[in-house]
Amino acid sequence: MPNAPRPERNHLLDALPDAVRQRLFPKLERVPLPLGKVLYESGDAMRYAYFPTDSIVSLLYVLEDGASAEISVVGNEGMVGVALFMGGASTPSRAVVQSAGWAYRLAGPVLMEEFNRHGDLLLLLLRYTQALLTQMAQTAVCNRHHSIDQQLCRWLLLSVDRLDGPVLQMTQELIANMLGVRREGVTEAAGKLQKQGLIEYSRGHITVVDRPGLEARCCECYAVVKHEYDRLLHYVPSSVPHTPAR
Repeated sequence: MPNAPRPERNHLLDALPDAVRQRLFPKLERVPLPLGKVLYESGDAMRYAYFPTDSIVSLLYVLEDGASAEISVVGNEGMVGVALFMGGASTPSRAVVQSAGWAYRLAGPVLMEEFNRHGDLLLLLLRYTQALLTQMAQTAVCNRHHSIDQQLCRWLLLSVDRLDGPVLQMTQELIANMLGVRREGVTEAAGKLQKQGLIEYSRGHITVVDRPGLEARCCECYAVVKHEYDRLLHYVPSSVPHTPAR
């Protein structure tokens, strides 16, 4: 597909030195990620690692009654499938495409072969995993102690960081499922943000109009997560040029 992004649009792949790229890039498979696609279910044995380029994948925990809540989002800053190199092979979470786009996937054995070289890829993925764990922990704290308004601000900022622009294609019902709250709560919170001129919402499209204002309205959780990603990984998850990790 001519319009599909190149592997370098994923910041982890872009941070790899040339020697690692030469081994891995020919084995990457470009795959479309349509909205709602499930990459794996709870307990599934993982076969692939996914490196999103212009898509976003949500990691969700799903309860027996079907209720769910998002524990982290993964976009062009990272990868889906850390259980492959953490030794667990599976995870109790579900991975669902939150924003449609593309990704490059790599077969598990190929990833592990490179990981076991104990070189650049190992260091990069371990740092990424620590940042991801910070996001999961901060999400749990935020969902417990902060208002729906603040949770929505955090979620919007984390999402637009992983896209090229300020527009999200997202229904309020889907956001409610991600945050683990009632749809009415999201409707009220989104209405407040729109009245304050921070976002515009129409027909499943959310546009961040005033990012500094949204950051000011947000709790500290977004800044904690972003700081940890910036500290551990030598790039900023945006279009800002970054220094490759070596």
